Amino acid sequence: MSGDKLFHRSALPAEILVRQAHVLDPRAGIDAPRDVLIRGGVIAELGEPGTTRPPSGAAVIEAAGKHLFPAFVDPHVHLRTPGQEYKETIATGTAAAAAGGFCQLIAMPNTAPTVDQVSVLEALRAKARVEAVVPTGFLAAITVGLAGEELTEMAALADAGALGFTDDGRPVASAGMLRKALQYQRLAGGVVALHEEDPALSADGVMHEGAISARLGVAGIPSISESTMVGRDGGLARYEDARVHFQHLSCVESVEALEFWRDTGAPVSGEVTPHHLTLTEEELLSLDANLKMNPPLRAESDRQALVDALRRGVIECVATDHAPHARHEKEVPFEQAPMGTTGLETAFAALYTQLVRPGVLQLPVLVERMTAGGALYGLALPRVAIGEQANVVLVDLDRDWRVGEGGYRSRSHNCCFHGRSLRGTVELTLAAGGVAHAGAGIRTTMLEEVS
Repeated sequence: MSGDKLFHRSALPAEILVRQAHVLDPRAGIDAPRDVLIRGGVIAELGEPGTTRPPSGAAVIEAAGKHLFPAFVDPHVHLRTPGQEYKETIATGTAAAAAGGFCQLIAMPNTAPTVDQVSVLEALRAKARVEAVVPTGFLAAITVGLAGEELTEMAALADAGALGFTDDGRPVASAGMLRKALQYQRLAGGVVALHEEDPALSADGVMHEGAISARLGVAGIPSISESTMVGRDGGLARYEDARVHFQHLSCVESVEALEFWRDTGAPVSGEVTPHHLTLTEEELLSLDANLKMNPPLRAESDRQALVDALRRGVIECVATDHAPHARHEKEVPFEQAPMGTTGLETAFAALYTQLVRPGVLQLPVLVERMTAGGALYGLALPRVAIGEQANVVLVDLDRDWRVGEGGYRSRSHNCCFHGRSLRGTVELTLAAGGVAHAGAGIRTTMLEEVS
């Protein structure tokens, strides 16, 4: 399933029997208790609960009362390598991902140096082969240095393994430059993923432009700074028949623009983050810099529109936009703090706690949306099916935990959910057929502890 554009360190193929777990895989049509036998890193049997005998040497996990899903896929993370390893490394970022139940990641190119040359991409691939706990792919930059002025050698970068192209962190402000990129992309292949923001409208804003920014007396970022760009670029995508993906959508107007262009047949898609699905601008009355991100948390009406769009499939996947920052960078006045929050370790639990348990979103829908992101870039979807490589996550849906209480696997601790009580713990993650994470809650024999 990793293909030749995802890279990770080698691991022993798992030999595990997960006994009596409730298996839920919407794509495979399974929603029932099963014994899941994994041999040589491949799903070998899906038996009636309690009927499967473990082969010699296999670990046994007693999982009655727990759920087993296809593992999650995150199409939008920042691993800060190269150049900002004091915030995150491939090793720590992928360990955080495994602890959150993820089996695949796609990393952004706004690093130092930017991933705008083949040599930088090749160095990242080599490092991932040594450090990555879960298979990791990379997007390359659309423009050199993310400056929006000169296109990268997109074809050469695609040949070197880039899954697609983005200037994430910065918009492609010039419509003419983006049009050239879309024309080039049709030849190079891959997807153009866009951070949508009109800098002339967002200017020096630090939070959503609305009641809370007015009350606090700080500069706001209007929702139209995002939605007008979605409208523009949806039109360009349709005109050029070029594949465009809208990153971390945050407002109702963007949902409307995405749905309009989808309905016309434009090849566009969108993603949404756990924080935009569960939090609003009201949280910013605390001036907690861990809640400062771009795009910002917006109004309750925006949050509800995003949830509805995810439910209906207008927005097709969840992405964390995992953006680590060091403690000293966030512990400054709110206006001066960098944008971004970590999210790999909390994504499923936050959405399960805030959306599924209250009945706002059905669990099969959440599982489907959290596993769909890789398909945007041509990756195979994780499935719980005989003959598939083991990319699965075992979750205890009844267990509560407090975010940050036991520390983080990520090198940075700037989590917007820090200190909150969530329900749903990841007990075990298998990625590319190997054990990537094993939690303390696993009752097993012969299962070697994974750090």
